[in-house]
Amino acid sequence: MISRNPHKAVIYWLLSGCALVYIMVVVGCITRLTHSGLSITDWSFMGSMPPLSEQAWQERFAKYQESPEFVKVNYMMTMAEFKHIFFWEYTHRLIGRVMMYVFAIGLVVLLIRKKIKKDMLPSLILLFFMGAMQAVIGWWMVYSGLQDKPAVSHFRLATHLMSAFTLFAFTFWFALKLIYPKESVAPNNGFKLKGLSLIFFVLLILQIVYGAFTAGYVEGDAAKIRPGQIFNTWPKMGEDWVAEQVTMKGSFYLNFFENASGIQFVHRTLAVVLVLVFCLLWYRSNKLNLTKPQYRAVTFLIYGITVQFILGVFTLLYHVPVVLGVLHQTGAFFLFASCIYLLFLVFRKTPANL
Repeated sequence: MISRNPHKAVIYWLLSGCALVYIMVVVGCITRLTHSGLSITDWSFMGSMPPLSEQAWQERFAKYQESPEFVKVNYMMTMAEFKHIFFWEYTHRLIGRVMMYVFAIGLVVLLIRKKIKKDMLPSLILLFFMGAMQAVIGWWMVYSGLQDKPAVSHFRLATHLMSAFTLFAFTFWFALKLIYPKESVAPNNGFKLKGLSLIFFVLLILQIVYGAFTAGYVEGDAAKIRPGQIFNTWPKMGEDWVAEQVTMKGSFYLNFFENASGIQFVHRTLAVVLVLVFCLLWYRSNKLNLTKPQYRAVTFLIYGITVQFILGVFTLLYHVPVVLGVLHQTGAFFLFASCIYLLFLVFRKTPANL
């Protein structure tokens, strides 16, 4: 148990960071779905105060009115509407800064209390570098939408999302190493699930990337339509299993990376493939004498992939409303965390009684 672990202070610190990454991803999802991401046209690493007076609001709104998004899309926007989108973008950035302070202040406190061991330092340095890169990638993404075209590339959106997932994965894995120390390990049969677990994980990453593509705008499309806003039917795409628009462009790359219909086709197809691969993983796990943690991880994935698949279908059918979009993003995050947990347990021997 964590409460009896000699590294419990570091573990709680790392898990609090994981929780903040999750909150940041969820608020980022709301920011994207409410079209709020381009409402703040400047960036400060240490952050800035929100508008606290009418004059400050007018100054912020004036800056936004100079942006391509206001000029080309939101030219009828009122101050009240601007305050709504500003709130979500500011909250998203604020959570990122809170995370930075939690990690920095927590590290200082843990160093003073001598809770940080020398062998932890390389991982901690990498963790801080990844956190800083997440902030830089976020601004790199937003900056692209503040130029001539008031839209963020789906490639940049996916890069920003995956950098957050990578930061979470690294932090969570670091915490798991402290929760399950090497000196307490015992033999187990989970190693026989390594291959299938890795295949599922790679497919899950690809699915999350295409989920970001589906939520973004595809550069080159004549109309600003997100891939998630078309073919809102299931299981067919309209009246066909494979819509004609999926292969309407001239190459494989253009059809499945630059074509809204092709991107949605890949996303919905990968969902089915993931379910089938997990069914095989589940079947295989039932033939093995797994430890309690490994069994727990497989159980998490059972519930996670079931709920996520259902959420994905309803999110599509209802044209991606904010609530369902956020729940779908949460489901992806839960699946990702559960898969990291399973991978750790099948690659690292763990005690059977935890």
